[in-house]
Amino acid sequence: MSRPTLRFAPSPNGRLHLGHAFSALTNARIADDLGGRLLLRIEDIDLGRTRPEFVQGTFDDLAWLGLRFDGPVRRQSEHFSAYARACDALAARKLLYPCFCSRGRIAAAVAERAAVARDPDGAPLYPGTCRALSCNEVQARIEAGEPHTWRLDGAAALAAVTAPLVIRRFAPDGAEKTVPADPTRWGDAVIARRDVPTSYHLAVVWDDAEQGISHVVRGQDLEAATDLHVLLQHLLGLPSPAYHHHGLIRDETGDKLAKSKGSESLADLRASGVDPDAVRAMLGLA
Repeated sequence: MSRPTLRFAPSPNGRLHLGHAFSALTNARIADDLGGRLLLRIEDIDLGRTRPEFVQGTFDDLAWLGLRFDGPVRRQSEHFSAYARACDALAARKLLYPCFCSRGRIAAAVAERAAVARDPDGAPLYPGTCRALSCNEVQARIEAGEPHTWRLDGAAALAAVTAPLVIRRFAPDGAEKTVPADPTRWGDAVIARRDVPTSYHLAVVWDDAEQGISHVVRGQDLEAATDLHVLLQHLLGLPSPAYHHHGLIRDETGDKLAKSKGSESLADLRASGVDPDAVRAMLGLA
């Protein structure tokens, strides 16, 4: 049996905050309890928001917390060709289709409906506008350079499933159970973006397999995404890790901490004289 392998995988689009610290420290604690390894992955597919100073800041913040990681750091931006091959494999099986719709067009289409189904993140489910385009129209629009995403054909993907889709959940003590997965609630999800040949969903399942991740520890805000991830793992012939989704660190209003909201960063705390032991105490991890 190989050692359990976990990963902490932040996106370098801002400085880490207490929520990241809680996730990283929780990963480290569980990896230690399981006698496993902890890897670091930089999820930098969003090239427009990634900054070198944020990448270095991530390294600095994690080192300040006293965290040490096994193996080399994996950066997603260095593996676009692998994601493109995975995307091509799904498209060759007609499990993906190109979508030329802008967000505005999608919003207008769903606005005409009396009731709008939404995905777990609250976004309207894609109405399938481009799913029925003819091959000739698709080819002409692609050859003309029209921007497009690649969406999963949800119905075709589920028809290709040959075994029950289940999620392996584990508790911090290692105890496991399985629950059914329901990827239908994501509809025809985007698998490759307009600007890069992947999405978070495709890149994360590919990387987890490449890095031999056996246990995924991440926040509850990503729990619903696991339904889609186990589907992609099945379609690509990848192993499914066991998953544990921890609680989120929230501000005084009850909202989760977020870089986009300007939540206080670890760098700010450090500059104000807070030390790593105090951070652990604040997070209930002392």
